Amino acid sequence: MDENFSQQMDAELNLTKENSNDKLKTIAMIVYGLQALSFLMGITFIVAVILNYVKKDDVQGTWLESHFNWQIRTFWFSLLWSLIGIASMLFLVGYAILFADAIWVIYRIIKGWLRLNDNKAMYTS
Repeated sequence: MDENFSQQMDAELNLTKENSNDKLKTIAMIVYGLQALSFLMGITFIVAVILNYVKKDDVQGTWLESHFNWQIRTFWFSLLWSLIGIASMLFLVGYAILFADAIWVIYRIIKGWLRLNDNKAMYTS
């Protein structure tokens, strides 16, 4: 009887973990969507990174942690290059920096979204 109870508890814990991962995967998908939407409404990029930081502890130790790190780094490096681009617009090179930054963000959103859809972590081959 104890063995059956133990197996049943293990099965329920696995279901709970799978449901939790599904919810966290949905949050990661929403963050990618908010990042993409930021090209139309910039504030969504900030909302996305706040959501990442709020849920970061929940994904620790899962394959989704790499997506959250990827999304957070996308925000901070994009912000850095945007500020550099804006500061150097007087020298005209700023426009090229801003354009390159936009292309880089699009690349990271697409790559992350595709790997998330395939249930793959980032930073792996």
